[in-house]
Amino acid sequence: MSVMRVIADADKVKSLSDELCRSIAQGLSPKSGQPWALVGLRSRGDLLAQRLAKTLKPEHVGSIDITLYRDDLSEIGSQPLVRTTEIDFAIDGLNVVLVDDVLMTGRSIRAAMQSLIDLGRPRRVWLAVLVDRGGRELPISPDFAALDLTGKSRRNAVGEDELVEVYLEPADPCDAIVVRNRTEQGNAIP
Repeated sequence: MSVMRVIADADKVKSLSDELCRSIAQGLSPKSGQPWALVGLRSRGDLLAQRLAKTLKPEHVGSIDITLYRDDLSEIGSQPLVRTTEIDFAIDGLNVVLVDDVLMTGRSIRAAMQSLIDLGRPRRVWLAVLVDRGGRELPISPDFAALDLTGKSRRNAVGEDELVEVYLEPADPCDAIVVRNRTEQGNAIP
């Protein structure tokens, strides 16, 4: 029996993306006039960053691959898929908004910050996520989050045995956010 639940369809994902745009715009407004960039984590954060950039119009948009910076590299397979980092601008002195789809343990964000700092010394780094799922293992919190599933609200609570998966076009057939049991097989998109 499937225990997958859809918590956001395509319309809701759009609404959440719009809300994230507004939060970032408000949060960065005092910094107006200073150059800034959106940098998305591969493989869904980069898609989200591209969407946000259409509205926010940052000076720069890039993507970062954290595969070789992960602390669980040995656990993800003998030949992990390493993708490109596409940052064709100087990081030094730049305000950067890191963008990811789901924040859980904080380990991916730690890896992204290390990768980013290897490219230069940003003036400041903010974190924007579509979904804050809770379950931190590191002291990392988002500056901007569109959907809070940390358990502060019983209605949105996600159990430790559940996964939050974000699907975004064009990588996926549709936009959606689903919650499923960790033991459930497959990656069927609703």
